[in-house]
Amino acid sequence: MGRHSAVEEPVPHPLDPPKRPQGRGEATGSHRIVGKKAPRRRIAKWPIACLVLVVLVAIGVLGWNWADGELNTRAEAQAKACSAGDTPMRVIVTPSIEKPVRAAAERWNNAATVVRDHCVIIQIDALSSASVLDGLVGRTNLDSIGGLPAAWIPESSYWVTELNTAKPELVGSPAQSVATARSADYPLVGLAGKTIDEVQMRAAQTFRQYLQQPAQQADFAAAGIKAT
Repeated sequence: MGRHSAVEEPVPHPLDPPKRPQGRGEATGSHRIVGKKAPRRRIAKWPIACLVLVVLVAIGVLGWNWADGELNTRAEAQAKACSAGDTPMRVIVTPSIEKPVRAAAERWNNAATVVRDHCVIIQIDALSSASVLDGLVGRTNLDSIGGLPAAWIPESSYWVTELNTAKPELVGSPAQSVATARSADYPLVGLAGKTIDEVQMRAAQTFRQYLQQPAQQADFAAAGIKAT
């Protein structure tokens, strides 16, 4: 019998790199075993929803505070602008135009319209053009029409011409039409006199311009009166 000698494995050189054990995911020959990918972690949705809710609430609170502050600022500005107090202004109109002019006056008063640091409060009275002219020129007592108004809107320019002929000193500002209808041009004329101060005279002109704006012209149209 021959003797079989054990095959001795070569002793590794101290400078050789250590052998790596083979396992899953390691290369075997020319092929590589690819392991399964780890599943992705799902992100919880409720923290995001809570964050969005907090942001929306914060925006709402800021918006409310801003709006409240804006209203207070406007109120303070109006109160400061009206530092001279309230000033009444009486306007006599012919009855056919009373409704739209009264609606405009209410809108003007509700807006606290300021003229030269005064909140001008407009009062509308409706009287026939003939009776107003008689009171203004002295054919009847002025008290019959409630005293001298700050402005007058008769049916047509005819009545203003009559006033300018008989009492030109009573005309404080030129007449200008605020609406038209058949045989009527509804001129607003500012009046002058001892009881009419500069604020009322200025307010009469401002109110005439106010009546010519679209919102008030729509009231005339609704009443069957054409806009200017």
